[in-house]
Amino acid sequence: QVQLVESGGGLVQPGGSLRLSCAASGFILSPYSMAWYRQAPGKEREFVATIDPTGRRTNYADSVKGRFKISRDNAKNSVYLQMNSLEPEDTAVYSCRIPLRDYWGQGTQVTVSS
Repeated sequence: QVQLVESGGGLVQPGGSLRLSCAASGFILSPYSMAWYRQAPGKEREFVATIDPTGRRTNYADSVKGRFKISRDNAKNSVYLQMNSLEPEDTAVYSCRIPLRDYWGQGTQVTVSS
């Protein structure tokens, strides 16, 4: 059974940082590009970042470029999202995805508030 489990969300003040993790079980991530998405209350789910299988190529939504960094550790079968300079507009449920297989995790809540 394929499982993607996100962790690392929480409540943080504006300007703060969080590091999200996405750990896979029942599936080997290394051959696949991975992505992070987010969904804010009352809004459509939106793309945040993607990383290729080698970890050398990444792409970001304009809204997070320069503040977020996606990375992966294929030995740990995991993907990460380092989020810096967080803003209230970043508040959302963040989910990881294997785009080619359309597998999704259950998501982790990130709340940016003073």
